[in-house]
Amino acid sequence: MSDRSPAVAAQPCAREVRSVVAIRMTVDGTQYDDDVEPRMLLVHYLRERLGKVGTVVGCDTSNCGACTVHLDGHSVKSCSVLAVQADGHEVTTVEGLAKDGALHPMQQAFHENHALQCGFCTPGMIMQAIDLLNENPNPDERAVREGLEGNLCRCTGYQNIVQAVLDAAGRMTGRAESDVEPTAEAVSPRHAAPVAGGAGG
Repeated sequence: MSDRSPAVAAQPCAREVRSVVAIRMTVDGTQYDDDVEPRMLLVHYLRERLGKVGTVVGCDTSNCGACTVHLDGHSVKSCSVLAVQADGHEVTTVEGLAKDGALHPMQQAFHENHALQCGFCTPGMIMQAIDLLNENPNPDERAVREGLEGNLCRCTGYQNIVQAVLDAAGRMTGRAESDVEPTAEAVSPRHAAPVAGGAGG
């Protein structure tokens, strides 16, 4: 008697059914209506659906800050926000900052202070820095470093980034950047931004 088991007919795989959710949001001043999977991250929606590739994917773990955008005027890391959570809200990306061909003061300050090297972290840095100045229009160097501690620069160009934010603060409040004096605590090694050795952004 054969001990071979009879062949079992292959069963057709059940077709995967993916649910979608209707969302509506305003991105950089334009309203979008779309259907998305509940699990889609906001950063992927912005990049893949809307073509907003200025918002970059860095670490996917909310550590680097490269994907920072504004949600109703406040900075969020879009790799930690679902697209459905932005339903009914307003999103601003780095691509929506310039008005009538003129750079935002923060963008201009980053350019003039050479506050970028590879540029990968720059969009997130700019968005976070604007939110920082919205909350504290007249920061000193220490406040800027603390306000940007969630955004990493792989090129370790923090000094020029801090200088650019202080410059932008002066532009946005009508005072000279030279009026801002760094405190002794601000420039001490204890408060210096760490060198980013992990995922860039």
